[in-house]
Amino acid sequence: MGKEILIKAGAMVVKGEMKESSLAGRIYDALPFNVRASTWGKEIYFEIPVKSAIENPVNEVEKGDIAYWPEGRCLCLFFGPTPMSDGEKPIPASTVEVVGKMVPDYKELEKVKSGEKVSVERVKS
Repeated sequence: MGKEILIKAGAMVVKGEMKESSLAGRIYDALPFNVRASTWGKEIYFEIPVKSAIENPVNEVEKGDIAYWPEGRCLCLFFGPTPMSDGEKPIPASTVEVVGKMVPDYKELEKVKSGEKVSVERVKS
């Protein structure tokens, strides 16, 4: 089982689970993050203190995916189409590596506005 995280903004809380990969582990080890959200369509992204190349690059993701975008050193939360999408499937601005998955209901992320404070932390066991 992967390592669980909480994504919080105001009263909104979304759970996620990090994959069992080297990059996902490095991101998890760097938690917590307290950042300001940027939005791009139905994607929230923010810079994190992890700089890494990606080992498993993809140009398409699924709704609910958590991905690392190396060009911006950002964690990206995909919950619907982006400006690059042709339909409902989220398409990143450029290549990313999927490092985790949000568990429903990630649609709550639609309430998060650009510039809003977001925290990402480990689930305490």
